[in-house]
Amino acid sequence: VSDAENWFCECPKLYSGKLCQFATCDENPCGNGATCFPKSRRDAVCLCPYGRSGILCSDAINISQPSFSGTDVFGYTSFLAYSAIPNITFYYEFRLKFQLANHHSALQDNLIFFTGQKGQGLNGDDFLELGLRNGRVLYSYNLGSGTATIISKPLDLTLNIHVIHLGRYLQKGWLKVDDQMNKTVTSPGRLVGLNVFSQFYVGGYHEYTPELLPKGSRFKNGFQGCIFDVQVRTSTNQEFKSPGAPEGHPNSGRSVGQCKDSPCSLIKCRNGGKCIEGGSTVYCDCLTGWKGAFCTEMVSVCEPEHDPPHLCKQGGTCVPLPNGYTCHCPLGTTGTYCEQG
Repeated sequence: VSDAENWFCECPKLYSGKLCQFATCDENPCGNGATCFPKSRRDAVCLCPYGRSGILCSDAINISQPSFSGTDVFGYTSFLAYSAIPNITFYYEFRLKFQLANHHSALQDNLIFFTGQKGQGLNGDDFLELGLRNGRVLYSYNLGSGTATIISKPLDLTLNIHVIHLGRYLQKGWLKVDDQMNKTVTSPGRLVGLNVFSQFYVGGYHEYTPELLPKGSRFKNGFQGCIFDVQVRTSTNQEFKSPGAPEGHPNSGRSVGQCKDSPCSLIKCRNGGKCIEGGSTVYCDCLTGWKGAFCTEMVSVCEPEHDPPHLCKQGGTCVPLPNGYTCHCPLGTTGTYCEQG
């Protein structure tokens, strides 16, 4: 059975999944559109959709920086899917940042993003993909007359956050990774336009099997770690924008969490300040005597935040001295702290 984007098998009783590969999940306990996976005849596992977590996917979570867990033991990847990027045919430019779960995850065959003519599996399928292979970033596209590929130098794994900037105009593509040199490539053949109909996938695929995807796309695993600040533009005089409609909103996703050590991993509180995060809110809680976004400014003895506060009364003005302060008293008051009439 098929419609424009999705074909599926009509499964016999007790079986489910795109290829009818799973035994029963008929008494599905999972909430909120989760993927039910039969762990055993009696026991189901709920693979939570975007924005949900918990054993039955009943808890709402707010995701500002998605973290991906790679391919799970059931063979599913965690992923986000955004609506197809419009006007990508002749020109595009992407920017994004990522953080690896660990050094080992850099060596796996990890998908960062993919969009293409999905499921035809023919050599001439148009596609655009970005991934990690053997510690290097791999950027590849096919406009229909052959695949162009750029492979970066090995990533510097001492960096916490990696930055990728890539683009293409007609046949010519380019890739810039961290502080590495810009690399370029020209796609073979005569075709100059990228024609893709699929959604824009980040971190993994909706499909159970990557075999269903175009031949050039041979990333077996989903990404492990965080991918964030993904932005795209399709002409040079455009602003960069997050994918999705409405902007920044995925259509769907599976097993995606909020990046574990972010947003605090991205800011450094100084002078003993402590980073506090609540969903997408992040701030530095400063030790006594310090203020500012990153606790880098000293609190003067006369400022209201100072502990203990100054003692000038009745509108007296606090004036700092090299050691301590003095009070300048308004007319009609006197005393050390302007406390007397």
